[in-house]
Amino acid sequence: MSNVPMIQLNDGAYIPQLGFGVFQIHPDETADAVRTALEIGYRHIDTAEMYQNEHGVGQGIRDAGVDRADVYITSKLNNGFHLPDDARRAFDGTLEALGFDYVDLFLIHWPLPTLYDGDFVSTWRTLEEFRNDGRARSIGVSNFQIEHLLRLAQETDTTPAVNQIEVHPFFTNDAVRTYGADHGITTEAWSPIAQGKVLDDPVVRGIADATAKTSAQVVLRWHIQRGDIVFPKSVTPERVRENFALFDFELTDSDMDALTALDIGETGRTGPNPDQFEYIPR
Repeated sequence: MSNVPMIQLNDGAYIPQLGFGVFQIHPDETADAVRTALEIGYRHIDTAEMYQNEHGVGQGIRDAGVDRADVYITSKLNNGFHLPDDARRAFDGTLEALGFDYVDLFLIHWPLPTLYDGDFVSTWRTLEEFRNDGRARSIGVSNFQIEHLLRLAQETDTTPAVNQIEVHPFFTNDAVRTYGADHGITTEAWSPIAQGKVLDDPVVRGIADATAKTSAQVVLRWHIQRGDIVFPKSVTPERVRENFALFDFELTDSDMDALTALDIGETGRTGPNPDQFEYIPR
């Protein structure tokens, strides 16, 4: 853990720059995956209500015998619970599922601007309640576009601590990242290797050969050097260990530039566009 940089958020809290993501890990496999990650050295776990594996995250932490205070836990609000009273009940459910009395970071998972009459502001104000009563040490958003962030700035009193957005060399999402940097919002990168699509790119493979690292390590190191928070996911112990080994090498400026130049804009997205996304779990 000691070689993972800590990033200070705009509320003064610190978050490990490298974490372990549990998206698409089956609930029955989550506890073992989290325990393995913690044994390797991870101290930052990213989950969400919609992943349906918060219970496994909490169980994995207990199984690993790691003190709760030593693990940074993020979860996110289910898209079906944006109304304030629904959000309050959902957050209670997150804490119950985890088996802890607080989370380090709680996010609005998607802005859903075409649903709820476009009102994600009242949802954000509800998250402010969780922060104010100490049950969420920090609060933030996920998949928010610049116009969504501008609206929060205009209508509420709290700047999100983070914005978790899709970022990888095929989709650098730099306009949103730049807005965040200019306004004290730290970027977290999801789909950091574009669901594996970047790994066979000739530029990535060439840098991997030159540095004697894997393609995944090269891309994850690119994220680290750009200053973003990243949390790769795997259930394979050797891959989990590989993804943690990012701090014994550096990419050159030319390597960084070459990877950034792979950006192909909107066509590089692996996930939905937040302006249109309106999925509600049933």
